[in-house]
Amino acid sequence: MTGRLRTIAFGLGLWLALTVVLVFILLPIIAVFTTAGPGALIDAFGRPEARSALAVSLRSAMIAIVVIIAVGTPAAYLLARREVPGRSALIAIIELPIVLPPAVAGIGLLAALGPRGPVGGALVDAGLTLPLSEAAVVIAMVFVAAPLFIRQAVSAFAAVDRRLGAVSTTLGVSEARFAARVAVPLAMPGLASGTSLALGRALGEFGATLLFAGAVRGVTETLPVAILSTFGTDFEAALAMGAFLIIVSASLLLGVKILEGRIAPSPVR
Repeated sequence: MTGRLRTIAFGLGLWLALTVVLVFILLPIIAVFTTAGPGALIDAFGRPEARSALAVSLRSAMIAIVVIIAVGTPAAYLLARREVPGRSALIAIIELPIVLPPAVAGIGLLAALGPRGPVGGALVDAGLTLPLSEAAVVIAMVFVAAPLFIRQAVSAFAAVDRRLGAVSTTLGVSEARFAARVAVPLAMPGLASGTSLALGRALGEFGATLLFAGAVRGVTETLPVAILSTFGTDFEAALAMGAFLIIVSASLLLGVKILEGRIAPSPVR
């Protein structure tokens, strides 16, 4: 086989591998929308259980995102802009929920914040029970989604030119004012993409939510949990909820790509 034929064969092999990957990923996604027609999906989403799960998911995710931004932004700034002992270890701990099995996350939250947990027991004594409440849904979402935001935020703040901070200090500008007026605006694309990733992760959270918050309709039953509870008896409703999550996830991912500047012409000429 000549060199040219080997090059062509190698190229065909690459395209074949890419085609297999794309078909494998797109087939289940397309099937969600084609198994039932658009009209059936819309009708199914009008059912009470679907509307209830959507309301719980959106409400809990919005609260979780506010908490994540409020706490995660200053934490990320500290890790990115100051010398912190054990920085790498701290970042590894923060990112641990990303690779932690969802079931482990849920059982861990229940062990810590449940009635028998070290924190949950004290809360029960104070008259507050977290499991089987919407607060538990928010906590589960924050636990699994915060690392995605913080990781993006650390990278965004670290990319801000340190000379700007030095100049600001020389001019007598406090670090707090520099962070609010300079660092945050410059890091905003990274913060926004981190918010999008965290929101998508929060909306798609299943395992930790189910184990820690349960599946009480109208209270803790989110869209992913509702899909599990309804697909056996109302497959179209489950498809409708799945389709909604696919659309939201794809939209958030597209937004992240745009914010990160990754949508550009191919570098190959």
